[in-house]
Amino acid sequence: MRKGARVNYQEARHWFDLLFQNRIDEDEARLVLIDMHNRGESEEELAAAASVMREHSIKVPLEKVLRDRVIDVVGTGGDKSGSFNISSTVALVLASLDCVVAKHGNRAITSNSGSADMLEALGINLNLDNTHQAVMLEECGFTFMFAINHHPAMRHIMPIRRSIDHGTIFNILGPLTNPAGATKYLLGVYPQSFLTPIAKALSLLKSPSSLVVSSRDGMDELSISGVSDGVRVLGGNIESLEIDPEALGLKRYPFEAIKGGDATQNAAITRAIFEGEEQGGKKEIILLNTAAALWVEGSARDLKEGVAMAKMAIESGRAKEKLAQIISVSNSL
Repeated sequence: MRKGARVNYQEARHWFDLLFQNRIDEDEARLVLIDMHNRGESEEELAAAASVMREHSIKVPLEKVLRDRVIDVVGTGGDKSGSFNISSTVALVLASLDCVVAKHGNRAITSNSGSADMLEALGINLNLDNTHQAVMLEECGFTFMFAINHHPAMRHIMPIRRSIDHGTIFNILGPLTNPAGATKYLLGVYPQSFLTPIAKALSLLKSPSSLVVSSRDGMDELSISGVSDGVRVLGGNIESLEIDPEALGLKRYPFEAIKGGDATQNAAITRAIFEGEEQGGKKEIILLNTAAALWVEGSARDLKEGVAMAKMAIESGRAKEKLAQIISVSNSL
């Protein structure tokens, strides 16, 4: 690919396929990735790279009827907000409402507690092979997949990434490459400039229903402190929207109200929400983001109904019971 030149989807697919096969010279790859970053990755490049990365991944074996139900709640990271593990907590609430959630993530990279760190601190066994990950989805409606175990071709690319002193397209590809074949996403991005390109990439990747979000106070989540922006992807159509927690009957809280700590502290926060001990901003931000995911998944007709469903899941004890089941089943496999 020529420096400074945008390419179409097929050209980008061809180049990334060669890269994942380790057939691109490292110096050329470095220059192309830097050039993409400097001019801003296009939706065609994002979709092409994600498509190729999916093809080179190790997948979780699922029947089509189950795969078609899978949703992922995930973020690009990098916001350095210091929040507790919001998307992982949302994933557990979703599972308690009979959704099928395949969480694709890692240990901490830009935060004190990655999704894997917090889920392990809750007592969930994450060291499962692909077959047992599928069993978790079938029995519990939840599984976690370590990204590093599902994308072996990245070993060719990691040295190139490490030689570049800023982010590349690979910092934002992870959320688009779910090994369980998720096509529905609540996907948080940071910075906001990624909102529309990633939404358009999801549309190119034929996502039937997704919501890409970014808060105006700098989070790759929907914020409880103010208005967040979103781009809805539905059946090939794309629509921009604003999401205000107060319009959904939720109270606004200061940004500090959702601060977290290390994995142990964040696991304790999740348990406190499920036990009914946490009634402030941390619970409210879970209600908000779960509502958005339920709307995307199709269980809720709108965000207000999603808030009510999330509240019921927590206050009835269903979320607490689901967590106990996930812990038990994961440790029995």
